[in-house]
Amino acid sequence: MPMCLPVRSMSSTLVERPSAQIVITGLGVTSALGRGDDHLLEGVLAGRPAFRPATRFDTSRCRAGAAAELKGEPKLGVELAAVIEQACQRAGLGIADKAGAELLLALHSDAGAARDPGASDVIGAVPGEVAAATGLRCPTRIYTSACVAASTALADAAAMIRSGRTALVIVAAGYLVDADSFWLFDAGRTLARDGQVRPFSLSRLGLLLGDGVAAVVVESAATAASRGAQPLARLAGWGRAGDAYHVCQPRPDGAGLARAISAALRRARVEASDIGYINANGSGTTFADASEAAAIHLALGAVAESIPVSSTKSVHGHALEASALVEFVVTVLALRAGQLPVNAGFIAPDPACRLNIVLDNPRETRSRYALSLNAAFGGANTALLVATP
Repeated sequence: MPMCLPVRSMSSTLVERPSAQIVITGLGVTSALGRGDDHLLEGVLAGRPAFRPATRFDTSRCRAGAAAELKGEPKLGVELAAVIEQACQRAGLGIADKAGAELLLALHSDAGAARDPGASDVIGAVPGEVAAATGLRCPTRIYTSACVAASTALADAAAMIRSGRTALVIVAAGYLVDADSFWLFDAGRTLARDGQVRPFSLSRLGLLLGDGVAAVVVESAATAASRGAQPLARLAGWGRAGDAYHVCQPRPDGAGLARAISAALRRARVEASDIGYINANGSGTTFADASEAAAIHLALGAVAESIPVSSTKSVHGHALEASALVEFVVTVLALRAGQLPVNAGFIAPDPACRLNIVLDNPRETRSRYALSLNAAFGGANTALLVATP
């Protein structure tokens, strides 16, 4: 098994070529709804939550007890290797293509390693396992400890390609529900005691964790065309912003996330009126959902209340570092299917969240553009603009 360093440095001075289109040519995904994008798409369109009593650890002393878990005893390295292979096959990558690809990996840190004073890092053996199983080089960079880890990796991949540093990047992310995270969020009174996530709804009680493992192949349109690969979608724009308002509470006016949204639209040269769907961060917590609604209004102005919005965390749960990539895949699948996912668990409108929520049934769309939004503790915010090929 190859020994992988936690981080290999990247240049901080990437000069973009705006004319270079960034395309997604392959994807693979696993969630508590099942292995494969068909299970994920079916579940989010049906608005069928995957939450059940958690079984991997004892929750008897916790306030909450539900999570969205895969059946059996999944191993993160194995699941990551499987979705990467799925994405590579769909993109038509050969052995030589994979050997030359950059790998960006978003992972939840290993709490056991963090407590071990003799451990060399807090990531563990997963990167080496993934490299050995897939034939890829060790990751160029590993992202951890933030719920925007995977979306930051996607933005970095796009910037690397536009700068000419590389032509092809594989971005992968994985999280399997673990005891330490569950107990931490439960102690912080962040988990929903009623076993449901209700984004943007009155009487919402919090988030729930869920398994999520995903991979996408990101490349320049020219490189894809040279292989005869058909793009599944374009990553038309991306934006990142930090507001550092509070260690865990979001800034109430949503200014940081609004800046990320505006940056994504500006990079793509797209107007707010062109956006046909928003896959929201929508964690189901009181402050975060209200802040996100404020950000959408601040960034998109008069059209904000007309754009369909849903949070698919209401179905597959919060996969921490992997959430952004799972939700990006959902957004790609939704645009391709022409149907928008349901915001499950909704009870009643909240005056603090004046949004056009997709309820009860999937909504048809012919839109070319959709936003996938994510936010993290400490005021980190990302916006990814997905477009049809």
